[in-house]
Amino acid sequence: MRVLVTGAAGFIGAATALRLLERGDRVFGYDNINDYYDPVLKHARLARLRPFDAFSFEKAALENRDALDDVFAQFKPERVVHLAAQAGVRYSIENPRAYIDSNLVGFANTLEACRRHAVEHLVYASSSSVYGGNRKLPFSVEDAVDHPLSLYAATKKANELMAHTYAHLYRLPVTGLRFFTVYGPWGRPDMAPYLFTQKILAGEPIEVFNNGRHSRDFTYIDDIVEGVVRVLDRVAKPDPRFNRAKPSPATSDAPYRIYNIGNSAPVELKRFIEAIEASTGRAAEKILRPMQAGDVEDTFADISALERDVGYAPGTSIEDGVERLVQWYREFHRV
Repeated sequence: MRVLVTGAAGFIGAATALRLLERGDRVFGYDNINDYYDPVLKHARLARLRPFDAFSFEKAALENRDALDDVFAQFKPERVVHLAAQAGVRYSIENPRAYIDSNLVGFANTLEACRRHAVEHLVYASSSSVYGGNRKLPFSVEDAVDHPLSLYAATKKANELMAHTYAHLYRLPVTGLRFFTVYGPWGRPDMAPYLFTQKILAGEPIEVFNNGRHSRDFTYIDDIVEGVVRVLDRVAKPDPRFNRAKPSPATSDAPYRIYNIGNSAPVELKRFIEAIEASTGRAAEKILRPMQAGDVEDTFADISALERDVGYAPGTSIEDGVERLVQWYREFHRV
């Protein structure tokens, strides 16, 4: 199968591309390798993919419509995994324009390319951030998500609406995945698991917001990738049970699906830090801070729909996942 992976130099994108290559698919990676965080890490991820003869790569932005169209025309992807985006809740407060360009304009270009080139299935990244101010736990795909707390979350909600429009008008099969906090080897340096590991090993203090009392549905990268690939292989179809009188937000009479993809076992931040301390053998010096603007207190994924439809079953414990993260960090950074 020919699969285009956008964001192929990113954390989840590179891991997904590697899994697809290992099972024998042809993969074309697309990424602008921007400097939101150190591009050295992005190039190192790509270096794991380049030995595969079935891997090709184009460095370009999603906003570059001509470059994206050329890749579709050249590679003729059968399926697309769209993981490229400007990520980060806090950065969206500082630089909202980057989110408009990448997450809205870039996604529109991707949808158009998929439509024109008759792609069999588009799987794209949404986010648990769309749940915004919701307080009912666990977060369900059946819940309304109309109160985002950041522009990042708003762009991801917009992506879901845009995708449904293309599924309805053009019958483009689309599946959105609301990712919950992903961590593990090769992770993003702007996220807490990487930052905490880095600073604890360096003997530097870590900033702990909300006194570490908020919880996150931390999900190990291998479990996430397994879910992404399973979803990619199950092309979205119209839901025969869809009721327009009482419509479900997660399905449609168009070929459209939304799923949560997480661990469905939230962990308090304090416990996650303790797992890093145990794996590094070092105690963290903590600077306690209040809750940050745009953050939510808790995340907790109801993954029953994904379990039912594709047999998704995350199985990596926090202790095992953190141990692998710390081991990778020591090896990669030689500390």
